[in-house]
Amino acid sequence: METSELIEIVSRGEDSRHQFKANVTNITSLAEEIVAFSNSGGGRIFIGVNDDRSVRGLTPEDVARLNNLIANAAAQNVRPAVNPTTENVSHPNGIVLVVTVPDGLSKPYMDSKGVIMVKSGANKQPASSREELQRMFQQSSLVHADETPVTGLGVGDIDLPYFETFFQSQFGETLAQHNRPLPQVLSNLNLVNGDALNLAGALLFARAPHFRLPACIVKAVAFPGTSIADHEYLDSRDISGKLADVFQQALGFIIANTRAVQGDQSFNSTGSSEVPRIVWEELVANALIHRDYFVSAPVRLLVFADRVEIISPGHLPNNLTIENIKAGNSNIRNPILASFAAKLLAYRGLGSGILRALRAYPQIEFTEDRPGNLFKVIVARPPV
Repeated sequence: METSELIEIVSRGEDSRHQFKANVTNITSLAEEIVAFSNSGGGRIFIGVNDDRSVRGLTPEDVARLNNLIANAAAQNVRPAVNPTTENVSHPNGIVLVVTVPDGLSKPYMDSKGVIMVKSGANKQPASSREELQRMFQQSSLVHADETPVTGLGVGDIDLPYFETFFQSQFGETLAQHNRPLPQVLSNLNLVNGDALNLAGALLFARAPHFRLPACIVKAVAFPGTSIADHEYLDSRDISGKLADVFQQALGFIIANTRAVQGDQSFNSTGSSEVPRIVWEELVANALIHRDYFVSAPVRLLVFADRVEIISPGHLPNNLTIENIKAGNSNIRNPILASFAAKLLAYRGLGSGILRALRAYPQIEFTEDRPGNLFKVIVARPPV
């Protein structure tokens, strides 16, 4: 880091990625800062900078002592241990020690007392919400949302004719011929957790999962203009039911509220969608399968005059980036749902969906809002 960059960062003040310390002598407090950054996307600690943004500077003796303190804190007072890097940056008032803490891959991290710290703005605080802790365990693949039990939904809530049709098509025999109790069959398919349906079982096969999972729906609105602030709308639906039904209804909503292009077809033909249908299939399937089900919010489907937006709860998992997914990389957040999706939806999996959508229609933009914990796909509509 150059001195000019240091001065620029310090001038902007503290935030959730940058913390200033005049000096550090307490290993416990330092470990808490490292834990909070490791759990919250990573960040940098600037030692030798006062809270008022003035640079105090450090002596060479301070730097030697602090490097030893940082190494001990990261190895002995953070669980699991982490590996921050340090850099000595020159400043007219002395050396500033910049400690870079990467986003952790083995969340949740905790201090020597077992406290899980996270960043809240420029401050740190113990993780308190259940969803926050669940997401950290999810990022480390210690727990998946789709395997958690759904209170109030059991084997008796399965849409039995629908499940029997699925079972016969997949296994070539009826449930009666299989000669196993339904609870055992569901358990073998990883669709129950104890006596309750897990989230995957509920979303895939329950008669009315939205009564117990009201956030697991799609809120769809079509606007006549280009702003969500419009006072009027052309169409609005809360799409609920089994995942396959939600998928088909969401596709139907988009197609009904976008144009059909005649092209070279005859005057009496229905025409084809202005955007290839496969684009909507891939993007809607991804939104339903890969959303963060630990976030109590629906998928939003917004049709505007110039674009379509599909907004999913939860940012990209782990260290996955937009460039990664455009290159075909994937990280399965809900493995049970993903394993069934190819059998029930127009879903191919394995990271190929985004590539297939972009090949069919390149005018697709992806944005990630980590602070807001959402992921948005914007498909530009062709001009009239």
